[in-house]
Amino acid sequence: MNTASRQPRVALVTGASRGIGAAIARRLASDGLAVAVNYASGAAQAEALVAELAASGAQAIAVQADVADAGDVRRMFDAVEAQLGKVDVLVNNAGVLKTLPLAEHSDALFDQAFDINVRGTFHTLREAATRLNAGGRIVNFSSTVVALNLPGYAVYNATKAAVEAFTHVFAKELRGHGITVNAVAPGPIATSLFFEGKTEAQIEAFAKMPPLERLGQPEDIAGVVAFLAGPDGGWVNGQILRANGGLA
Repeated sequence: MNTASRQPRVALVTGASRGIGAAIARRLASDGLAVAVNYASGAAQAEALVAELAASGAQAIAVQADVADAGDVRRMFDAVEAQLGKVDVLVNNAGVLKTLPLAEHSDALFDQAFDINVRGTFHTLREAATRLNAGGRIVNFSSTVVALNLPGYAVYNATKAAVEAFTHVFAKELRGHGITVNAVAPGPIATSLFFEGKTEAQIEAFAKMPPLERLGQPEDIAGVVAFLAGPDGGWVNGQILRANGGLA
């Protein structure tokens, strides 16, 4: 059978201009997928990543969209379909994290967390329900801190608990489409999002918490996403995969 003209599967990764999202984009591109790099701001980083992926021989585009805006999300899917084709793999990586005691959270911070982490995931899932190719894969993002109940994480945990609920239910609602829906829940990962606002002592304490006694790397999580998005992950559905070095 001639496969020379077969189009690559298409992955859309939200919040992919840096950190874990960029690592996921690189890994999926290396696995042969065409990759849409979504970003809300930071166009230069997204374009640099696309140039890097293109130099390696991958098909890649940058797509600006605020996932908290339903219109932006629709336009994002339109752009990906027009330039790469219908989406096969959706990775809901975009998110924000602000740690504060619940009593010190402002309404604005609460709204921002739920707008991006929850509403953003809701918007992309709703689009994916009718626009993902049959046999597609959806990978949402939760966090291991949901299981740890650490002070300062109440609002963030609430957003990720909602994402886990979406994951369990949406997997069943897509019955008949051959689409899997799972979530990855990383432990502490060495990214700028994690390091922001932490002292060296706090960082060292987090690094010692897992039995493997290190921080995770973005590539660790990219490998888990690649498994769920690839052929070997096809029988995993409706699950939360806690990739945290044994932390919880």
